[in-house]
Amino acid sequence: MGTTVLVVDDSCTIRKIIQRCLRQAELGISEVCEAGNGQEALELLARCPIDAVLSDIIMPKMDGLQLLTTLKGSQQWNHLPVLIISTEAGAEAVIDAISKGASGYIRKPFTASEIHDQLGPLLKASR
Repeated sequence: MGTTVLVVDDSCTIRKIIQRCLRQAELGISEVCEAGNGQEALELLARCPIDAVLSDIIMPKMDGLQLLTTLKGSQQWNHLPVLIISTEAGAEAVIDAISKGASGYIRKPFTASEIHDQLGPLLKASR
């Protein structure tokens, strides 16, 4: 069975860019699922097995930090690595995300190599 990653961002364009970067990063990801906000992500997680989550912070309905808090507070999903990809570049945002359980933080704009360097070890550890 292959690796499935969930990309959560309210911008369809950013989700497509992340998908392209994931392909370029050559991490052995077999499927990429998409959600437009944290609420959609939780609905998808309830239906599909996911190996890692890449999430923006600023989104409508449920933002990335609320999603992160929900995942880390759940017995079902607390093991999932969550990588934050956001324009929120300040040290406070990074510290907040890491303190809530994020496995890493990438600032937008990003490159495929940044995703490879951060997500690769997380996927290896979860296999």
